[in-house]
Amino acid sequence: MIRQRTLKSIVKATGVGLHGGRKVTLVLRPAAPDTGIVFHRVDLDPPLSLPADPYAVCDTRMCSGLEKDGEKVGTVEHLMSALAGLGIDNLHVDVDAPEIPILDGSSAPFVFLLQSAGIEEQSAAKKFLRVKKMVEYVEGDKWVRLEPYDGFRLSFSIVFNHPAIDSTSTRVTIDFAEHSYIRDVARARTFGFMQDVEFMRANGLALGGSLENAIVMDEYRVLNAEGLRYADEFVKHKVLDAIGDLYLCGHPLLAAYSAHKAGHALNNQVLRVLLEDETAWEIVSFEQPKLTPPAVTHQFGDALLAQA
Repeated sequence: MIRQRTLKSIVKATGVGLHGGRKVTLVLRPAAPDTGIVFHRVDLDPPLSLPADPYAVCDTRMCSGLEKDGEKVGTVEHLMSALAGLGIDNLHVDVDAPEIPILDGSSAPFVFLLQSAGIEEQSAAKKFLRVKKMVEYVEGDKWVRLEPYDGFRLSFSIVFNHPAIDSTSTRVTIDFAEHSYIRDVARARTFGFMQDVEFMRANGLALGGSLENAIVMDEYRVLNAEGLRYADEFVKHKVLDAIGDLYLCGHPLLAAYSAHKAGHALNNQVLRVLLEDETAWEIVSFEQPKLTPPAVTHQFGDALLAQA
């Protein structure tokens, strides 16, 4: 049986919020089966709980945020991506600020935290959201699509018309029947342009951004002295974001995702299109090994072995 997962122990980290620029303390705690991923704003009195929910997504300008009763938790996508990549279904996330810390701009530090705490299989079967028919969301020349697939595959293409990006691969396909989240996706960092910094900061964004937590470019080149971590790091970070955005539906997807020039907003919109058509999806579990798709066994077996 493919089982639900949580952490074995509590783990804590501190970092800077990308947009607010303030110190943030993050505590990850185990949760019971069928709890899902629940964020808690522990700096509020009383603390406010915000479950992962695509209908609670509020601010998709530069990140994915959740909102409830006028309060927010922003920049959840990198942590959500790591949770999806390691197959963690149930977790309490305590945070003492309106956003999750950016750490190094990828999901790799979150993967390290989760592996440090240890991953524990639970008694309940993992519940997958299986896409039964194609759905899509189109906005001008941008589009995103979900199609039936016995596993989880993501294909992404980007267009930025920037020499530093155009010199890398701008298309990628990650199929977790073959690829490893930790090896092939987790280290891809967020990226931005120097010329956009003043505008973003004037609008209260990227106040904590630096070369320590993002790939930064001027008009021609990457400014980070160490260069890129992957030859296709830009488009891989878009895949990393998409994995986190899609996991806000509350279950791992069995689907083929494809997108062109999409971002947080379109990822959220395609989830809503999917969920609002009850003929387009179903919840499934795999309690007998012979009925489990090989891609599912590969993906979630890998994630658990990787932390052993």
